[in-house]
Amino acid sequence: MSNPREPLRRIVIAGGGQLGVLAAVALGRALPGCQVVVIAQAPSPASFADRSPTALPFTNKLHDRLGIDEGALVLRAGGSHRLVTRLIGWGGEGQGGVLSYGETLDPALKTAFVRDWGGGRQHSGGARPTGSLAEALANAGRFAPPPPDQLTPISDVDYALRWNPGAYRALLVEQAQALGVNYIEGAIENVDVGADGLVRGVGIAGQGQIEADLFVDCSGPQASLLASHPEFDPVDWSATLPTRQVYLGQPGAPMAVLEDRVTLVPGGWLTEIAGRDGLYRTFGAPAGMDRSAALSQLGCPAAAVVSLVPGRAARPWLGNVVALGDAAARFEPLGPYHLDLAHRQLALLLDMLPGQSIEPLERAEYNRRSVLMMEGVHEVLALHFASPLGRAMFGELPLPGRLAEVLDQFARRGRIPFREESPLALQEQFALMVALGFTPGLSTAAQAADPASEDRARAEFAARSQQAVGFAPLYRQWLGSVL
Repeated sequence: MSNPREPLRRIVIAGGGQLGVLAAVALGRALPGCQVVVIAQAPSPASFADRSPTALPFTNKLHDRLGIDEGALVLRAGGSHRLVTRLIGWGGEGQGGVLSYGETLDPALKTAFVRDWGGGRQHSGGARPTGSLAEALANAGRFAPPPPDQLTPISDVDYALRWNPGAYRALLVEQAQALGVNYIEGAIENVDVGADGLVRGVGIAGQGQIEADLFVDCSGPQASLLASHPEFDPVDWSATLPTRQVYLGQPGAPMAVLEDRVTLVPGGWLTEIAGRDGLYRTFGAPAGMDRSAALSQLGCPAAAVVSLVPGRAARPWLGNVVALGDAAARFEPLGPYHLDLAHRQLALLLDMLPGQSIEPLERAEYNRRSVLMMEGVHEVLALHFASPLGRAMFGELPLPGRLAEVLDQFARRGRIPFREESPLALQEQFALMVALGFTPGLSTAAQAADPASEDRARAEFAARSQQAVGFAPLYRQWLGSVL
């Protein structure tokens, strides 16, 4: 019989931003007998995961797993809900589409929607049909989180959360303190790596050295721990992702809407995240763009300008150091993928927590799946620049991974090959590609579909949409009632 391994005695987390504190809460709950220490370095402007005011719906599930109450985020961290992201201009001037979450589109409607989205009405001047219950609700400005204990017309609608990063971090700090997490202020001066590839300890300015069994790097793109390991090997994404300067705007006027926007504008791209504490605008520019032109596209004063060299770690777990988020991968904030990636990596680490003795096979499996996560984000980002107007603006860039196969299958058959650890479900990626201006083909089954059955499905979907809109309150009124 195998003997149980000795559990971890101490975990050190480098990074005191919202990601590092959430990791401390997660590990403190998973290992109540283990001492968790956070080296509270302030995140840099280039640490997009720590600055991000939003993520994807996966984060809601992670919050539930860790006992982080959604109501508290709304009441104390400026929380609000996003149902859809509107993508504007990627397929051509005046073109646009919507990305919603989950599987709220009736599958029976898909063949009709393929024609309408991919080459019919949107190119002949007709209105694009509503693509999901979430889009119908966002258009009407109506939503409230559905009650978990009863079935309602909006129970199947998935959503993402937004918040104020500082208030969100403060809420997490309270939970970390309640779990007995320790904090050390100070910069990391050195990392002591032994001949066996394991980190013995890290030196903290003015604090001496601290030892641990496991080190979690949440320090941002500088990767204070992982990059100090002699086996650290970066993988460059510069050839496939063209953004080189990221302009972070100062928050604008508060907004209580159910959508965010990602727009292709002259010279680059612009994201707009609507928050209760202000509208967050970010502009991404290629190399050589004039600063004044970039600020003009940003449309507000810049809080920071970040130079970006995109890429990832070949192996985010080396020895006893595990990197999460920006410490594992650097890329443009073209959507809410930084925190989503970091949170999915954190959930994977929770599932594969080692003992004091780390098994090489479990480390290899973590690296395999984490690399798939990072490359999945890489491919989703590259889709934007492979879009019709994206290619015209940024040039013909190499396609990473399996993206050429995805584009081929989508154009010929209207399908997307399954990809393990993708940030988006297949139906979500389908909606994203249509919103970016790609034209889906029709499968043999879709070509042979009965028009009468499609008409019935459309009528049923319209009825469901009307029922959902009639059931949900005005979102502004609901927010006012809970606040």
